[in-house]
Amino acid sequence: MARIACSHLMPSLLHPLKQQRNHYKLMGVVGGLSRGFSASSMKISMSLRAGIVGLPNVGKSTLFNAVVENGKAQAANFPFCTIEPNVGIVAVPDKRLNVLSDLSKSQRVVPASIEFVDIAGLVKGASQGEGLGNKFLSHIREVDSILQVVRCFEDNDIVHVNGKVDPKSDIDVINLELVFSDLDQIEKRIEKLKKGKGKDSQSKVKEEAERSALERIKEALMDGKPARSVSLTDFEKDAIKHLCLLTMKPVIFVANVAESDVADPGSNPYVNQVMNLASELQSGLVTISAQVESELTELPADERTEFLKSLGVSESGLGNLIRATYNLLGLRTYFTSGEKETKAWTILAGMTAPQAAGVIHSDFEKGFIRAETVSYDDFVAAGSLAAAREKGVLPNSQIKVIFGMHVDYERDG
Repeated sequence: MARIACSHLMPSLLHPLKQQRNHYKLMGVVGGLSRGFSASSMKISMSLRAGIVGLPNVGKSTLFNAVVENGKAQAANFPFCTIEPNVGIVAVPDKRLNVLSDLSKSQRVVPASIEFVDIAGLVKGASQGEGLGNKFLSHIREVDSILQVVRCFEDNDIVHVNGKVDPKSDIDVINLELVFSDLDQIEKRIEKLKKGKGKDSQSKVKEEAERSALERIKEALMDGKPARSVSLTDFEKDAIKHLCLLTMKPVIFVANVAESDVADPGSNPYVNQVMNLASELQSGLVTISAQVESELTELPADERTEFLKSLGVSESGLGNLIRATYNLLGLRTYFTSGEKETKAWTILAGMTAPQAAGVIHSDFEKGFIRAETVSYDDFVAAGSLAAAREKGVLPNSQIKVIFGMHVDYERDG
């Protein structure tokens, strides 16, 4: 599973509504996909990084620059920052935030966010040090998912690095470099495991599980298949996760098309080629036009919708790209909403109510007593949590789409 680290859990994001001895009743909201980001402290509560890779002249940097700029325009009151010239934090577009904010009369809205990293230096031979070589590989190890931009448009003014547009060849070049890097790392690790001896029985069991998993992954890599294609137990996954294997990371192929193909990408033979490869490699697929995304950044906000309609689409490719990334990583969003702020948070699909509450603050999970929930649609229809309760739609046991959430928890001391 991708790295989803709670790096800075922030206090006081859910505000006590009632206090009875050591019990606190808090209001929150839970919904569908994201990561939290503190507007005031700039601390990230859940870390999600997507690395954008691709061969030269496929539109990678154009896409990165456009997506970051468009992301800024999605929420004017969201404090964006550029960590480095090639790293940008972008808001996750979600219309529900504004609806919840209006109902709660919130002072501010804090959307979920995703960190995009423009990873340079990928050329044939990168695993042997060509281009930026090891620097490229180290950067890609640090991301949760890989967005592989593939050129699916013809343009005589933009020279392809290999002389012609060939999505399969482009994908093969990148994947082979990742495979070679993983093979080298696995072979070294297996040799070390053969020489080493576990200090105790528990260590020996884990080392044996790691060696067994690596042997099977090595076999798959030799056949040209990614590590993620190998069926592993949870214990085996845990045993090898320290290696951060590149082909274990989830991949989304980003088919970069011309403006004329935005409305009907299925008519583009290059896109169909990428679609077939994505299925074979157990990867996701998103069609996007870096050219269109770039043009959107030059338009006033009120003209963007009309421009997209003229192309036959209803939204920017940014939304599709982010949703695909979240779905691939198995993420969901929940919201907290009140007079101070309406905010989106990220959880993993399948998390329990205590775990979801713990994303905001560890105390909420440790002392968890109960959570009353109501679906987003029911809450909006009712207009308030009190009204939802009167209508009998509270509680709702479906944690998958939680909106209003009362959390009772017991505090130590």
